[in-house]
Amino acid sequence: MESFLSYLRSAPGEESIHAERIFLRPPKVADYEAWAELRAASREFLQPWEPTWPEDDLTLAAYRRRLRGYWRDMRSGQALPLFLFHVDTHELLGGITLSGIRRGIAQTASMGYWIGARHARKGYMTEAVRAVVLHAFRGMRLHRVEAACIPENEPSRRLLLRCGFTREGYARKYLCINGQWHDHLLFAILREDLLHGSGSAGDT
Repeated sequence: MESFLSYLRSAPGEESIHAERIFLRPPKVADYEAWAELRAASREFLQPWEPTWPEDDLTLAAYRRRLRGYWRDMRSGQALPLFLFHVDTHELLGGITLSGIRRGIAQTASMGYWIGARHARKGYMTEAVRAVVLHAFRGMRLHRVEAACIPENEPSRRLLLRCGFTREGYARKYLCINGQWHDHLLFAILREDLLHGSGSAGDT
């Protein structure tokens, strides 16, 4: 329990990932009000692309449960959840998570992300994805990062291509989003794509 409390109270430090205008770090209890306000204000913007929100999703109790899940996954090495902040104002902008981390012969993870409606289309998530992918390959020594998006989510598709991901496939009824099973486009980026520039960012 003490380790969990230390994690929740920790200030941004060496665990932070930095880019030009943003930085990322694991969520804390102190982030609750900013998180709940941003998510509430962005509900209409986010819900078409996310799993159905529980009725109590924005409550403090639900947020604490979310943090406990984050801590368990981080401790077991299965995920790296991060909140995205403006480097100057420290305003919460969104979030990005590496989940389903597999070691051994795979060395891979899946990436998911969200951004507040008022911060969209300003390039913040492009910086965040690029920074997290670089950390995944250099800091975590992963070989592959995967991502998926609904075909109709054109901004997400463009984001992934802009960040060097290659479209690899099409998965039918891949994830249950907003209460319905949706087909998804499958993307991935390899360590050598980023570090050696040998990959293709094209939409194949």
